[in-house]
Amino acid sequence: MHPGTSSTINVGVIGCGYWGPNLIRNFHEIPGARVPVVADLREDRLAHIKTMYPEVAITSDYRELLSPSVDAVIVATGVSSHYELARACLLHGKHVLVEKPLTTRSREAAELVELAERQSRILMVGHTFEYNPAVELLRDLVQSGEIGDVYYVNASRLNLGIFQKDINVVWDLAPHDISILLYVLGRQPMSVSARGSHFVQPGIHDVAYLTLHFPDHIFAHVHVSWLDPCKMRRITVVGSKKMVVYDDVESLEKIRIYDKGVNVLPHTDTFGDFQLSYRYGDISVPYIPLTEPLKIECTHFVECIREGKRPRSDGVAGFNVVRILEVAEKSLLNGGMAELLNGHARVEL
Repeated sequence: MHPGTSSTINVGVIGCGYWGPNLIRNFHEIPGARVPVVADLREDRLAHIKTMYPEVAITSDYRELLSPSVDAVIVATGVSSHYELARACLLHGKHVLVEKPLTTRSREAAELVELAERQSRILMVGHTFEYNPAVELLRDLVQSGEIGDVYYVNASRLNLGIFQKDINVVWDLAPHDISILLYVLGRQPMSVSARGSHFVQPGIHDVAYLTLHFPDHIFAHVHVSWLDPCKMRRITVVGSKKMVVYDDVESLEKIRIYDKGVNVLPHTDTFGDFQLSYRYGDISVPYIPLTEPLKIECTHFVECIREGKRPRSDGVAGFNVVRILEVAEKSLLNGGMAELLNGHARVEL
């Protein structure tokens, strides 16, 4: 067990608005974990939690979670407060799980990573899709070489709402797909460009298209929108041997593997000899365990605290996503010009 950790992990939660209750529920159900106290500025949300969990103490002052009786803190507030809250918790010796994105600035994310290292505490980011069994399978298909060399990835995350007032659609929705791309491809992009527009709220983009260029000539296209009639959560990975579609909206068949492709003849003498060989094979639908990704994520956080191991979606992973979002935002406001990531700070531990 990690030094300074009791047999039962006491997990405090800051923020019980949209996502916080899901975190509270999962930590409440994990054996060996307990939620003794929850903080929020809204009295109605605190009252709701008290109704659901009468034994949980509620407070409007997050500093009450910094007491020695609390081992870890979950930060599930608006992104603008992530840095200050996570920093305060780490300085008080707490393990911290921060919802995505980690911060609004890469330098703040880097500071939190370094602070967690100095404090010997776990810093984890809520990249929930990295704990989705379907995404894990998608990563295995790519990393094992089953689909061949990756050509390109197309991701769409669309719905009507929820409109945010303090961040645009890139900071709200794109962290999911960016974290999936980094996890599945196992590499960092070299450049990012972004275009979009704002229709509902002046100055806050509600539709955006991102293009990420990776090593080995791989590129990924990410479409995010709060202004679409259909809910879509789909990623297509096209390889030289096979193609895979991951559709999170599907209840059962979340992964479909297409044994399809195109082959170019190795040598032709004239233009008239040039031919393509199309391959149409079977479509396979592998079994995906019906396990809640958030429960896997929360359980992983507790295990990392107990065993002192680095989380899958650690602070460095959170920093890398923020770094890409930061560059995408710059491109978005700069007419869609591609921005290189090579010159931006990196954090490696």
